[in-house]
Amino acid sequence: MKKKGLLVAIFFGTILLTSTVMISLPNLMEPVDPDNQTTKTGTPADNFPDAQRAQFCGSSNAKSTTYVKEYSIPTVCTNPLAIVNDYEGNVWFTQTNTGKIAKFDPKTETFTEFDNPSWPPNGRSMMWGIDYSPDGSIWYTDETFDSIWKFTPQDGKYLRLQYPSDGDSLPQKLEIDGSQIVVNDFTGNKITFLDPTHTGEELIFLSLPSPVDDSVTGDFAIDQDNNVWYTNWLFQESGVLVKFDQEGYRSSVASSGEEFLPLPDHIDVIGLPENMSTPNGAAITQDGRIWIADTSSSNFYSYDPQSQEFIQYLTSVPDLPTYGNATGIIKDPISRPYWIETNDFGQLIFNEQTANRIGVMDPSTESLVEYFVPSMNPNWGDCGDMENCGLAQIFDISVYGEQVWFTEWVENNIGVVDTSIELPLDVELDENMVSLIAGQSTEFTFVISPQSSQDLPNVSLIVSDSQEFLSVDSNPSIPQTFQLDFDAPRPVVVNISASEAAVPGTYKVLLGANLEEVSISKFLTVVIES
Repeated sequence: MKKKGLLVAIFFGTILLTSTVMISLPNLMEPVDPDNQTTKTGTPADNFPDAQRAQFCGSSNAKSTTYVKEYSIPTVCTNPLAIVNDYEGNVWFTQTNTGKIAKFDPKTETFTEFDNPSWPPNGRSMMWGIDYSPDGSIWYTDETFDSIWKFTPQDGKYLRLQYPSDGDSLPQKLEIDGSQIVVNDFTGNKITFLDPTHTGEELIFLSLPSPVDDSVTGDFAIDQDNNVWYTNWLFQESGVLVKFDQEGYRSSVASSGEEFLPLPDHIDVIGLPENMSTPNGAAITQDGRIWIADTSSSNFYSYDPQSQEFIQYLTSVPDLPTYGNATGIIKDPISRPYWIETNDFGQLIFNEQTANRIGVMDPSTESLVEYFVPSMNPNWGDCGDMENCGLAQIFDISVYGEQVWFTEWVENNIGVVDTSIELPLDVELDENMVSLIAGQSTEFTFVISPQSSQDLPNVSLIVSDSQEFLSVDSNPSIPQTFQLDFDAPRPVVVNISASEAAVPGTYKVLLGANLEEVSISKFLTVVIES
């Protein structure tokens, strides 16, 4: 198998349920197995045999919760992927299984799907990156045909541009940055800067090679000084965080009179933590911290360029219905944070792929709210006979004000989270930090306070840590699931222990409460002193 095919399978084609159990997607471009019956419908579902249609084309109708509303795409089995909002709040997204761009108008709740006459029959492609240009055009990536596409809504026309590749390439995430387009080439191991004003069939570009050979290049983010930060990693072997001073580089090129110059003087390379093995999403908050989502775990990380310190954060444990565990083989379910963005309020937004949730983390208050997405496809979990089980494969997000829009790749839906809706409870910590030495333990109290006039049934505790040498356990006298009375805040006592093998450093534990539709938590900082 070629490098591209193998790494694509690793990247989006496997869903790690435990360290030993995997469910794999078939190669998107493989022909349909002739032994499988395929009933012709004249729809995109014809790209899958009958037996796979529930798995890839959707298992139910769109659903809603207090915080989330879903919308079914009129055409069946489109496999929506990359998503972006325009300046008026309209939603634009790519369709893996049709090659089309589609628009959703939130005011009228109507879809418009734009036929792409250049798309080959039965063609399929993962289109991971999309952005909206100030001139009203839509730019997006296409990994199957190594292309960058421009779609002009005014006339409904598509323009395909060949992505500059040398061997295996996979143009992935895409961002319009001033007068250029920035793309990470996942398997081509580079960041590419493209000139979108060029109207020919070939792109004018500058490619930035990554410093680690035979690795992949993950997502990127651009800071206030125009530095480009991105990850470069080897599967299950960690990697590096790279800072590229593009202004310094371009100034050097201009003053030298040369077309290109060696890059090392304008690149800083920072080693990633050893336990970060799949650093995909990247974002930068207003305080200058770089945030990275690790898709092989339930963790995401901050990096402070001033202190040069990484801090590991974590999500809550996925709810049982997302993975089912009918066989009992799943011991340590993980949430898999995938892509990560910021909003205008300084918050981080990320999709938790295998928890079927959208996470909203506020770095200023160290709080985390996780919104459960109601559609679940049972073909993507160990569901057995369990009803309301599985995953919608939430693969991309777009932030617009207090709304978070997302796609459901195997449920043929798009959806939106309204983060302005008041939450049903609040979590307050007695203090924000505790200090321990190796072998020491301490008790800590947090309070779950109702924020509504109704009792809240079936509240469960969130008490999570991510280090083997650090454990957090609730008091045995406190039930794991309880009713929270509207007029009775509930204090919760936990025991925090550092083993003799604890490594000095700064760590986070997550304390909070989980409801059917939403989870509310706060991070407690635990400092293990030497």
